[in-house]
Amino acid sequence: MSEDFSAAAPLLEEHAAIEAEMAGPAAADPLIMRRLGRRYAELGRIVSAYRAWEAANADLADAVELAEQDIDFAAEVPVLRAEHDRAAEHLREVLVPRDPDDARDVIIEVKAGEGGEESALFASDLARMYTRYAERQGWAVEVLGATDSDLGGYKDVRLAIKTRGPVEPQEGVWAHLKYEGGVHRVQRVPVTESQGRIHTSAAGVLVMPEADDPGELEIDPADLRIDVFRSSGPGGQSVNTTDSAVRLTHLPTGIVVSMQNEKSQLQNKEAALRVLRARLLAERAAEAAAQAAEARRSQVRTVDRSERIRTYNFPENRIADHRTGFKAYNLDAVLDGDLGPVIASAIAMDEAERLAAVGDQG
Repeated sequence: MSEDFSAAAPLLEEHAAIEAEMAGPAAADPLIMRRLGRRYAELGRIVSAYRAWEAANADLADAVELAEQDIDFAAEVPVLRAEHDRAAEHLREVLVPRDPDDARDVIIEVKAGEGGEESALFASDLARMYTRYAERQGWAVEVLGATDSDLGGYKDVRLAIKTRGPVEPQEGVWAHLKYEGGVHRVQRVPVTESQGRIHTSAAGVLVMPEADDPGELEIDPADLRIDVFRSSGPGGQSVNTTDSAVRLTHLPTGIVVSMQNEKSQLQNKEAALRVLRARLLAERAAEAAAQAAEARRSQVRTVDRSERIRTYNFPENRIADHRTGFKAYNLDAVLDGDLGPVIASAIAMDEAERLAAVGDQG
């Protein structure tokens, strides 16, 4: 009963303040309510755990006091002490700072890497895997843009993955998919291989938390260079007779985003701005994490992009995650969206590291 959970006090006050704000004029603005709701849900876990610990603490204190006066109450003390310890441990876990972006939706970019057409086909396999996984979670998937390869793969593809309503932070899209960033390696016999030899190729995955609305991250028009050009398909042939494709260059950072999938220049510009905001948000989060010395290799926003995080071995039907040590022989099922156990291994590793970091600080 000697735990010091004073760190919870300001969080309880913040929860109450947000609750009051959500009952006021903010209720009329869905964008503000979305931001407030995400933080309210995150703090709600702490409030619930704190109240459970408070009740268990009070019950144990009463039992100890009564046991001193009546031996019949002594038998209840060990039971209540165990309940108290469980409540304290749970509160300790939820007080570990979560990634503030966990409840956000994401934009995933998959790009073909070394391996030519085989890499492009693998990129399309990965895009399908994320789409199927999202569908299993009940999330919505939107293809923002894609560049097809000659054999039907993707040179690059961008997917927006969203929940269909407010969720607890631990159930958010970013909370699950942020670990996917990095280089994914595939070992298999390519369709272009006539001798049956196994080749190794790779595709890169970038995962970014998406801004809730344009106002959350303002982009100064003066910081943008906008180029328009004619859309092209596989092999470079023109697929549009107007200059509807758009290339945005963010001058302060050098980030370039191109979009050509929509029929109108305006639609392509809006899609490109959406991706640019997500990239800038990811950079801002990475800088904040670095300044706070909290960058960890398990988070996609700070991951070394050259790191091969996972291998997909088709001859052995094996998938192996090189960060967590996860290995399974159901690659076909994983590529069909059964990605849960792989992601669970990354989440478990991340949570263990966060708990260890808190323990080291204590």
